[in-house]
Amino acid sequence: MKKKPIRSVEGINAETSFRLEREDIMADLTEKKGSTLFLGRYPMSAVMAALKKKGFFKDAQRKKLWPLMFELDSSEFPPLQRFQIFYAKKETANLIVDLKLKEFVFRPKNHLAKISSYSAFKLLYLEWLTLQNPLLRFTSKRPPLPGQEYPGLKLGRKVLDMFTYLARLNHDDGIMAFPCYFHNALLFSRFLRFVKPEKRGEVLAIRRSFRDVPFVQLAWIIHLNCLRTKEGNVFEWKAEEQLYPMNHVLKKYFESKDYKERVKAAASSLKFSIDWDCYEEKKRKAFQSEGQSGAKL
Repeated sequence: MKKKPIRSVEGINAETSFRLEREDIMADLTEKKGSTLFLGRYPMSAVMAALKKKGFFKDAQRKKLWPLMFELDSSEFPPLQRFQIFYAKKETANLIVDLKLKEFVFRPKNHLAKISSYSAFKLLYLEWLTLQNPLLRFTSKRPPLPGQEYPGLKLGRKVLDMFTYLARLNHDDGIMAFPCYFHNALLFSRFLRFVKPEKRGEVLAIRRSFRDVPFVQLAWIIHLNCLRTKEGNVFEWKAEEQLYPMNHVLKKYFESKDYKERVKAAASSLKFSIDWDCYEEKKRKAFQSEGQSGAKL
């Protein structure tokens, strides 16, 4: 199968001017397959304009992550594209943003059926998202979370604003994510809701059960399979869809009495405990093998 084009944009500096024009938004859709257009619609000049509009360039400069380099990989498009932002050089060690996204049609099962006459919703789907600062290093006061190679950018709210801006341009019904790690699900839950209310109840129950356990430590306890259910079984994190609603039907679902009651019922019925011996043993082995024993967890 022939590989579709990869588009790179280099040498963005503080004085570079980008404007989001109607011509950019209404880009020729005949170029969609195998094109250099972001999501098959927008030229990179429009993407740069959106990043500038939302203050991403200023934040990068403030963090001394400048100049920026960009790469758009359309080798799996449609539907999937990969968008990466690098600091100074296009090298793995300089990666700041790594995003895999696509648009897709979400056909809800029985969770939404009670209130929705819609058969499907058009969503912006974030398949993978990494936000990191390669200039920073982990310390005993700021240890890594599972899966992290560098500390985060601390731009969660701003990044969500960028995605909602994009979704509105596309007339999408919402934004969907599939958090692979418990800590991502917990962080995302400030803005996104699990489609399945019982899953949201589970996450809330875990966090409320261990308010005195530091967030990073709890993340590793779950990642290392050292959390126990009330029956004494190993709790294994299983990722499920989270959604940021942008139309009235989805908003109504998450605001409904039925959804909230099911969240509450799930949260109150679940009990958990920590196997501290398991955690200490697995932590020691994991961090010795990765050479990260200096991080205090």
